[in-house]
Amino acid sequence: MEPTYCTHLPAKEKLLKPTVMVCNQCLAMGSAWVHLRLCQTCGQVHCCDSSPNRHATQHFLETGHPVVSSAEPGESWAWCYPDELFMPLPAL
Repeated sequence: MEPTYCTHLPAKEKLLKPTVMVCNQCLAMGSAWVHLRLCQTCGQVHCCDSSPNRHATQHFLETGHPVVSSAEPGESWAWCYPDELFMPLPAL
């Protein structure tokens, strides 16, 4: 049976919540995004891989911060880059 959670995911009570609902890198470039992802290590919000610039993945590659969660209203899940693991989360 495959694991449903990774060791990189913070405990539920330590999960970060977005404080902004924009990808600041896209904003600075004058670019648009499709969906937003929240880095669970530092709290930065970046655009998803469906967006032209893929800033969330770039952030992982530059920093090694392993887990992002959806910053989209009504979505409750996380993705672990090192484990390539999608994780449903309890509603926060």
